[in-house]
This record gives sequence, C-alpha cells and structure tokens, in this order.
Amino acid sequence: MPVPASARPLDLVPHRRYNPLLRQWILVSPQRTQRPWQGETTKQTASPGLTYDPSCYLCPGNIRSGGQHNPAYKSVFAFDNDFPALLPDIQPDSDAGPDSSPLLVAEPERGRCRVLCFHPDHSLTLARMAVAEIAAVVDAWADETAALGDLPWINHVQIFENRGAMMGASNPHPHCQIWATEHIPDEPLRELAAQQAYLAEHHSCLLCDYVATEIAQAQRIVCQNDSFVAVVPYWATWPFEALVLPVRHMGSFTDLTRIERTGLAAILKAVTTRYDNLFEVSFPYTMGFHQRPTHGQAHDFMHFHAHFYPPLLRSAEIRKFMVGFEMLGMPQRDLTPETAAERLRALPEKHYAD
Repeated sequence: MPVPASARPLDLVPHRRYNPLLRQWILVSPQRTQRPWQGETTKQTASPGLTYDPSCYLCPGNIRSGGQHNPAYKSVFAFDNDFPALLPDIQPDSDAGPDSSPLLVAEPERGRCRVLCFHPDHSLTLARMAVAEIAAVVDAWADETAALGDLPWINHVQIFENRGAMMGASNPHPHCQIWATEHIPDEPLRELAAQQAYLAEHHSCLLCDYVATEIAQAQRIVCQNDSFVAVVPYWATWPFEALVLPVRHMGSFTDLTRIERTGLAAILKAVTTRYDNLFEVSFPYTMGFHQRPTHGQAHDFMHFHAHFYPPLLRSAEIRKFMVGFEMLGMPQRDLTPETAAERLRALPEKHYAD
C-alpha cells in the first residue's frame, strides 16, 4: 500500500513514494543521511567573471565554430545550432524492409535545434539577471515555441538549459537549447499519458490538484508568487529537485499572459538564487519545460510546468549519482523532499555574491 503523506514521521523510516507524472515509485531512505562519505568529490571551478570573452563563440560580435558572426546583440539572441542533433531534411532508410527483425527497429527523426542566448554578458546566470531581463527570455521562449510549433511536421518543442560543466554544458555563457522534434519524446509522452489517465479517472487535472495539495499542506514549497509556485515535489528523485508550476491551468508558453510571463521570470530567479545560496556556488542543474504537443490536438489536460534536476548532494563538492539499485531497481534518495524544501525555503532571496 502507498505510504500516505504526513508531516515528519517519513523523515525517520525507509519508504517509497509514487510519482504520478511518470507512474513509477521512488525509494526514500532518510536514515542514510548520516552515513560517512568517502566517495568522489568534485571541486567547483570559479566563474571567470568576464562580461565579455573574446574566445567565447556565444558572446556578441564573435565568430562561431561554423564561421558565422554573432551580431552585437543587446538582449536575447537565437540562432540555429551549428552542430545540431537533429536535421530538418532527411530521407527514410531504404535498407529497412518488411524482413527486418522486430527487435531491430529504427526510423528517421526530423527536427530543428536552436540556441538561445539569454544575455550578452558572459558572466551572468539566471540567478544574477534582473527579472525584466529574464522576462525577455520568457518572451523568446514563447516566440520560439510558436514559430517552431507552426511547422506542420514538428509535434513537440523541448526547451532546456544545462547549467554548469558538471551537467555537460560546453560553454558557460548564459544560454539554453531548443529541440523541436517530429515525434513526442518519451519523457513528455509518459507525462502526457499519465495526465490523460488521471483526468479519465478523477475528472480533474493532475497538476492542478497537485498545486492545490502543495499549497494546502505548505510542506514542500520553496517559493511562490501570484502566478507560479516552486516545490520540491513529493516524489523528487534528485536531492534538491524542483518543480515549477503555474497556479492557473495552462498548456504552453503561448498561453502565458504578460503578468504570468513576469511571474515566471520572478520564480526562475527566486529558485536559481536559492540554489546558488545553498552552497555559495554557481549551482549546476538541468532545467526544462514540458508543454503540450504542437500537432494540433487540444490536449486540454496537459498542465505546463518546468523541472529542475540539480546533482549536488551534501556540498558543492559532493554530487549524487544514479548507480547500482537506482539503475537496476528504482530511483532512490536519502534526504526527504520536505527537508530539502525547508533548507531551500530558508535561504535568503538576495544572492550571496551581491
């Protein structure tokens, strides 16, 4: 039987929690927070603090790897990725015929890959940008979603940011990637199916109900404003994972009002500032938005949201790895989501470096 949500007893005993978005279980082992650590530590490299780096291929006016010159941009700047993971014009594999093994299946995947620079200042991150500057990024996300989604062969637009070398970011300049794909990728497709099934069973929106539950319980909220709330989700896998949710039901960036765009910008700054303040480093993470598909079907049950997946565990030098039981059995965490939310919520809104 599932363990019901309760305030503090679950901080003491191993238990598992259900993730309704992915329809999978998470093992929580809070007693393991006391174990000694002799595993890998990773020294954080300090940001160079350069507002302009002549060797950076994303800075204004510089030459990119493909030979193109960036304009002297003053705000956001978007362009087609010079080394895209997807291509818009590909042909089906002529070798794949009816005699192929059902265990060896492949098919073409068309797509567009875009890069969006948040700011001309090389040294900045979302945590160090002004809310108005982040709102310009939100506007660009909405514009990119609309433009890419209008392509008749594009069915999903995935916006994501890998922040920090620990998360594989190849360039520290503030930027994100936008991959628009012919098919809906597995993770948002699983969430879409879960939300559709929840609607069929409960006759309500899964994430609308979850927002109401989190606001009522007030145990896992990190920060909130009139338009958005950020929580460490009840089923979080990563130690300081966060889920950013609009209070109003909506399905896409294109549904955001002007006030809500500013609200999203403010909540992104509030979350990333708390992340940096936690260990007083530029906090690494992967962040991405899930929104409704762009293939023309309504999907009214889809609730727009963003995931933050940061790897740091006990300090700036110790990270969580998904290994062993987590790869072979199910995801597992030590720190309870309630404790993680308490730590993040208690941090100041002002950045430690200011």
